[in-house]
Amino acid sequence: MAWGIGVLGAGAIAHVHAKGIADAGGRLAGFCDPDQAKATAAADEWGGTAWTRPDDMFACDDVTAVVVAVPNALHAPLAIAAMDAGRDVLLEKPMALTTHECADIIQARDRTGRTLQVGFVCRFAATVLAAQRHIDAGRLGHVYQARAVMLRRRGIPGLGRWFTDRSQSGGGVLIDLGPHLVDLVLDLCGRPVVERVSASTSSRFGQPPRGYRFTEMWSGPPNLDGCFDVDDGATAMLRCSDGPTITLETAWASHLPDGTIADGVTLFGDTGAMHFDIWGNCVRIGTQMDEEIVDVSHPIADGEGWGTAFKREHEAFHAHCTGGGEGPSGEQGLQVQQILEAMYRSDQTGREVSVSS
Repeated sequence: MAWGIGVLGAGAIAHVHAKGIADAGGRLAGFCDPDQAKATAAADEWGGTAWTRPDDMFACDDVTAVVVAVPNALHAPLAIAAMDAGRDVLLEKPMALTTHECADIIQARDRTGRTLQVGFVCRFAATVLAAQRHIDAGRLGHVYQARAVMLRRRGIPGLGRWFTDRSQSGGGVLIDLGPHLVDLVLDLCGRPVVERVSASTSSRFGQPPRGYRFTEMWSGPPNLDGCFDVDDGATAMLRCSDGPTITLETAWASHLPDGTIADGVTLFGDTGAMHFDIWGNCVRIGTQMDEEIVDVSHPIADGEGWGTAFKREHEAFHAHCTGGGEGPSGEQGLQVQQILEAMYRSDQTGREVSVSS
């Protein structure tokens, strides 16, 4: 049976995955979306069949693996259905709406013996891979503090549509951008155990004034009469039992001119410190050599920036499915979800809380 990938969903992220699959040398079997026109348009652009029912996609022998690229509320049921149908799964982040759903997905993986990879694509960014090489070489020493920032000036995704409807998304910016930041910092720091979390969120941009101008609008045009019951800004501190103190700051909308506060990850170690922008083209390190304070700049080669992250993600997924490696696991997706839920509990209670295990 030929290895073909079907994409569940035909929205913006589905097209990003289609390009990643093509760049990785994979073959698109087609797209499934309840909107026939969207599924057909995606299949016309990238190739393959257009389906409107997941069961019809799963019944096709040409589909051996699927990408789950649908609204968050559908992640668990479709990932489980795909594995029960004998298909390997690349599941977009967040893994699910709740930790209980994450556990159900892991149980389905174990029951069926299928491959499950969670879509923490930032791990595959060129800057992240370069940063990891410097960390592995010991250039930072013991990392005792980490900071991750991801701010948009005015970039609420699909305002008034499913992204900003808690019943479909499970949350706002913490569920959207938070998984990238949490997973990435944990991975760079060796997956420490996060014991306690303190977090605060805001929700200020749900009803923008007439004429409000967006600098980016991921996931389609806004519906200004639609639902907005989620967070659009968040700050958090994570305390680890065996790792660094981690601070996070993220916002869908902030008004700040781009670059006022540097996006990216900063790691502070006892022999060096590092900063890089996930979407950028350079990793910067401050350290000491031969009793001299030095700055080290690691540029990313042309053509190897953020645009290749999805290509590498799909290369890893193929290797994972064929026994040649492992990608981000269900257990790691569950760990991130536990931390996100703790952040929301902390925000609701106004105090630091324990992360449930």
